[in-house]
Amino acid sequence: MITTTKKWFIVLFSLLLPLTGYAQKKDFGIWYGVSAEHKLTDKLEINLSTDIRTFNNAAKIEEAFLEGGLSYSLNKYLSLTGSYRLTKSIEDDNSYYFRHKSLLDFKGNLPIGNFSLTCRLRFQTGVKTYIEDEGDKHPEYTGRIKLKALYKTPSFPVNPYLYAESFCPMFSDKSGTIEKNRFAAGIEYSIAKRHSVEVEYIFQRDYVPHLSDIKVISINYKIKF
Repeated sequence: MITTTKKWFIVLFSLLLPLTGYAQKKDFGIWYGVSAEHKLTDKLEINLSTDIRTFNNAAKIEEAFLEGGLSYSLNKYLSLTGSYRLTKSIEDDNSYYFRHKSLLDFKGNLPIGNFSLTCRLRFQTGVKTYIEDEGDKHPEYTGRIKLKALYKTPSFPVNPYLYAESFCPMFSDKSGTIEKNRFAAGIEYSIAKRHSVEVEYIFQRDYVPHLSDIKVISINYKIKF
C-alpha cells in the first residue's frame, strides 16, 4: 500500500511540469493568506481566513476575501464543513465588486504510514453583484474535487505535499465539463505548536472564458488556538 501511495505521489508531481507549455495566455501571481482554527468541542471547530490574490505578474489585485465556517468531525476519518465567503473581485470594467459564496465540504482523510491522503468534495454557490447580462443575475453552482498527499517528515518540522483540484460547473449547459484545473506542490512548516506556514507553487489552467495559465506562489500563515 505504501509503495502504491509513493507512486501516486510521484505521478501527481509529474503533472505539474508538462502542462505549462500549451496555453495561449500566461500570467504570474502571488497569493497571501492568514487562517485561524479554534476547537469549540471535540467534534466542532470554527474556521476563519482572509486572502489577497494578485495577477498581471503580481502587479494587480485580482480578488480579496474573508471566509468563516464551521467544521464537524463525523469520525476520525470524515468531516463536514459549511462556510461563507465574501469576496471583492475585479470585473470586466476594471472595478471591484462584491461576490457572495456559500461552500459545503465533505472531506475524508486516510493516514498510511507517514503519508496522509485526503479527498475533499466541495459544492460551491456563487452570486455576483456586477451584472453584465441576464445570466449574471442567477447563482453559479460549481462542484470541486481536491486530492492531496502529505508526507509527515519524522523528527523534522517541514512536511511536503502535493495536490490536484478540478472545478466543474453544475446545473447549467456547461455541466459535465471542467472549467479549471489546479495543481500544487508545497511545504508545511511548523513554527511552533500552534503556528505554521504553508508555501506553495501552484499551476492553474482556466478553460473559461478562454484558455489561460497562471503560475502562483502562495504563502499562508496558520494559527490554531
